[in-house]
Amino acid sequence: MLKVLLASRNAGKLREFSDLLPSFPLVPWPADAPELPETGAFFQDNALQKAEGARAWWHLHGTEPVDGVLADDSGLCVDALWGGPGVLSARFAQDLPSYPERNRRLLAMLSEGADRAARFVCVLAFAPMPGRGHGGPFTVSGAVEGTLAFEHRGENGFGYDPIFIPEGFDQTFGELPSGTKHSLSHRARACAALRARLAANPQ
Repeated sequence: MLKVLLASRNAGKLREFSDLLPSFPLVPWPADAPELPETGAFFQDNALQKAEGARAWWHLHGTEPVDGVLADDSGLCVDALWGGPGVLSARFAQDLPSYPERNRRLLAMLSEGADRAARFVCVLAFAPMPGRGHGGPFTVSGAVEGTLAFEHRGENGFGYDPIFIPEGFDQTFGELPSGTKHSLSHRARACAALRARLAANPQ
């Protein structure tokens, strides 16, 4: 069993990772810790920046021992928006106070008849603490294909979940039960890849 520092204050991500990685006790990023950098051009860059930045800070200031640091960078990539908002998903329409309003703005950016194909992408970076094994920092990824709904639908999940319809379904992630989402989401697939990678390299 690995005790892992989650390099995120996002309550939705903490809930999902707690469900998806039940054998990993998670320590949330403290409220008084610094903001972590996200200046990369790709999900992988940002995930590694956050994991390595959090590891360096925790090594000096951490309040309890952990085996490693887990960081996530994820987002919604819309074909009709040239892959946007992509790595800027968390910073899209920050002038609006809530995700329902941001979701409505994003949907309004698609012209009538536009391709509604989209995908959620998640890259996880894992950075072991010094002396804890598992080699150096690495990344794994997961993605789920789907389409954009025409309106915000459902209140489950968080972020863009209520406007994303995964392939093979007619409900959004905001309408589907969490168990269904956790069986096929981008974050679920990335977590499965993480578990497989750690199992293959336990030391």
